[in-house]
Amino acid sequence: MRFAPHTPDDVEAMLGVVGRPSLAALFDHLPPGVLTDEGLDLPQGLSEDEVTRRLSAFAAANDTDAVCFAGGGAYDHFVPAVVPSLLSRGELLTAYTPYQPEVSQGMLQALFEYQTVVSELTGLPVSNASLYDGGSAVAEAVAMACASTRRNRVQVSQALDRPSRQVVRTYGHPLRRIVEEVGYDDSGRTPLTDVPGDVAAVVLAQPNAVGVVEDVRAWSEAAHRAGAQLIVKLEPTAVGLLATPGSQGADLVVGEGQPLGQGLVYGGPTFGFLACRQDHVRRLPGRLVGETVDARGTRGYVMTLRPREQDIRREKATSNICTNQTLTAVAGLIYLAWLGPQGLRELATTCLARARHAAQRLTAIEDVELAVDGPFLKEFALRLPVDRPDVVVQRLHDAGYLVGPVVDDGPAAGAVLIATTERRTRDDVEGLAGALAEILRDLRAPLRYLRAEPCR
Repeated sequence: MRFAPHTPDDVEAMLGVVGRPSLAALFDHLPPGVLTDEGLDLPQGLSEDEVTRRLSAFAAANDTDAVCFAGGGAYDHFVPAVVPSLLSRGELLTAYTPYQPEVSQGMLQALFEYQTVVSELTGLPVSNASLYDGGSAVAEAVAMACASTRRNRVQVSQALDRPSRQVVRTYGHPLRRIVEEVGYDDSGRTPLTDVPGDVAAVVLAQPNAVGVVEDVRAWSEAAHRAGAQLIVKLEPTAVGLLATPGSQGADLVVGEGQPLGQGLVYGGPTFGFLACRQDHVRRLPGRLVGETVDARGTRGYVMTLRPREQDIRREKATSNICTNQTLTAVAGLIYLAWLGPQGLRELATTCLARARHAAQRLTAIEDVELAVDGPFLKEFALRLPVDRPDVVVQRLHDAGYLVGPVVDDGPAAGAVLIATTERRTRDDVEGLAGALAEILRDLRAPLRYLRAEPCR
């Protein structure tokens, strides 16, 4: 029991609190195809080599050759060789919390440079050294805004991705925080409204969950008139073409770092980023690296400003996050340094051009149209002439094309997301269009038969 901190009685007590009969029941919300009741079918007594061979065979069954047009927050961007090459260096790969600055200057400097890059991306002066993911970054920003304004009501755009909305609600539930959703319209944008005087923050995404570019400046002005703060969840590659949210008046800018040199990696791990104005700095969660000088005047780096965290202030803490995602954050730094400002512009421009071409080609198919008509960057929602778009998604997967997910609420509900990065070629788009047209013809065939004139 040296490495098992919970006894069977502990586990039973915890299950009783959450109302589950067993540990397995904690996963009963997952789709049936994800879980197995049969185990891994590994005989007893296998050697390590034999087990590795068996598991490698299981892994080989994964489909890794499909052309990826899937979006929804994780995108198939090219990861240059310099990212894994530098990241595999021992001094980076074995990174841990740099409590002792005298022996951690290299890692501290890397994190300081990361913070600087995030500050430039977001247009705000202060960044922490990363968070767990984009969803937790949104929730932490909401907590900061509520603490700053001393209000407990939040308005969240329905065009913010659903996982982030769920995390905000989960964080706010024990604090009795009021979380309201503001719907988006047929353009895909969140329509501008007056913000009530008791709202702590308004939360938008840029571009949003249906790919549309929001009017950040107008919303920042509306929020500030009410004494509220504007939180923007930013897709980081978008600033190659769009103005930074900070320059448009956003008070806090957060986001998911997956597009920055992470790859898809089966959904994670990646990192979240968070940037804020200077007056928020003492509420910033996680690590913050600062630049200073030693007794001899030599520049150095140290961790600083941690009074808001659970391990320092216990129940008075404003954040339970006391760490960061060092390795993946440094990967993001390497990727952005490799791109540079000009490369970031070229990346965003290429994604825009290829997304426009893909949208034109796919909407040329009979009865296929854009679900919303607002301006998009690299992702758009496609309305298909079927009642079950998930069936089309599966059949496209069978044909070798990954698309989706299916939008589940708002005016674009039932539409399929299509994301086009710099990796997607004209041939890829033509292949997707051909496969989609054929699938829709097959699905329409029974309808044509039923509409045929009766025999005479």
